[in-house]
Amino acid sequence: MKMEKRHKIGISSWPEEDRPREKLFKEGEHKLSNAELLAILLRSGVKGQSAIDLARSILQKFKTFRNLSHTDLSHWKEFKGLGQAKIAQIRAAIEIGRRFKEDELKEEKIKIKSSQDVVDILMPRMRDLKKEVFKIVLLDSQNSIIDIIEILEGTVNQAAPIIREVFQKALQYFTSSIICVHNHPSGSLTPSIEDKNFTNDLVQAGKVLQIKVLDHIIIGDSSHYSFADEGLIQIEER
Repeated sequence: MKMEKRHKIGISSWPEEDRPREKLFKEGEHKLSNAELLAILLRSGVKGQSAIDLARSILQKFKTFRNLSHTDLSHWKEFKGLGQAKIAQIRAAIEIGRRFKEDELKEEKIKIKSSQDVVDILMPRMRDLKKEVFKIVLLDSQNSIIDIIEILEGTVNQAAPIIREVFQKALQYFTSSIICVHNHPSGSLTPSIEDKNFTNDLVQAGKVLQIKVLDHIIIGDSSHYSFADEGLIQIEER
């Protein structure tokens, strides 16, 4: 009976030490459970459920924070009273986390030694995108990251415009070499004919401009394809 009353009156009437927000400031965010962190984002519950109870129900359905970020709105319909504003807050918070990690790695001037180094940085965000997105990793002469730039959505089907923009950015940042990355929303890693032709054209343009194209990586669902690892890009020493 007491539990029912607790659900109705909401978190604001709980003992202070049990409230997620107060607990965060007192003990630190690392002390909060996944449900408590999610409850803070939700801010309030819905009819018959506190924010904590709603958070637990959401996590029970979706299992992981990653799954929360790329599910269609239709999958949320069973949570009555949960509007698009709260869903947007959740997705935005997860995206901030992904970008934080990406920015942190860029600031550390990570030296790229393999395709896996790039994948570790970009896969957490790119594997869940619903559209193809093309990025370039700009590297200095020591193969340390200068910046990671998103070119556009739609990628290699618009090869010529992309190649121009890629090298425009590379020259602007005084880049020694680049690695190109795009995702396949289908999860398939098989490069298309367009992927192969684009990569060849990109490498040839790089030779003319004296900017090495070290790799072209395709991101799938928790896996990747590297043109360089497959021997389809030959790096010439100067």
